Amino acid sequence: MSQKIWIALAGILALSAGAFVAVVKPFQPSVSAPEYFQYFPEPRILADISLVDQSNTPVDNGVFSGHWSLLFLGYTYCPDICPTTMASLGRIYPELKSNGTDAPIQVVFVSVDPNRDSPERLASYVEYFNTEFVALTGEHAQLFPFVRSLGLMYAIAESTDNPNYLVDHSASVVVIDPQGRALGRFKPKYTPGELAVSDSIQIANDLPLIIGNYKKN
Repeated sequence: MSQKIWIALAGILALSAGAFVAVVKPFQPSVSAPEYFQYFPEPRILADISLVDQSNTPVDNGVFSGHWSLLFLGYTYCPDICPTTMASLGRIYPELKSNGTDAPIQVVFVSVDPNRDSPERLASYVEYFNTEFVALTGEHAQLFPFVRSLGLMYAIAESTDNPNYLVDHSASVVVIDPQGRALGRFKPKYTPGELAVSDSIQIANDLPLIIGNYKKN
């Protein structure tokens, strides 16, 4: 086979490979690329969960199916990052809902402090920010693999004998698509002297673009 034919075949294979990548990638920059959202290299398949919501109803991964979910990790005794982030999500939630999508938008708060965060306490907590927000919690055996599959982390570094113990946890807001896959996250803004939280204005700006570009693929 001549060198010209080999070159032509190589070009066809390269184009085919490129076309395949375009199909499986969750996002292809088209008209408008999100400015602040950080996509994962590939959508993350979430670990299977068996948790309870704020009404003490058992839930599995189906809680994410058919929705666009903004997921935030924390605990109700958190003194700063959690209430600030939840209040910010509460402020932009009506705007996000008004954008009009085939799949409704939901905010999901996952407590990683099941020792103190009972379903009853979670219900009071999330309802303070918005009555439509979803709260989940469960045993650490369920939470640890689920949180890792989200690309997040948490740790209880001090004894829980102290009733005021703190929990270290990621402060990002993760976007989960209607297929129940984590697409990426909004990371906190780190400004000296200020609380490191995800910016709600950035979320409100980018989420419609994320959804719009998702529909194009």
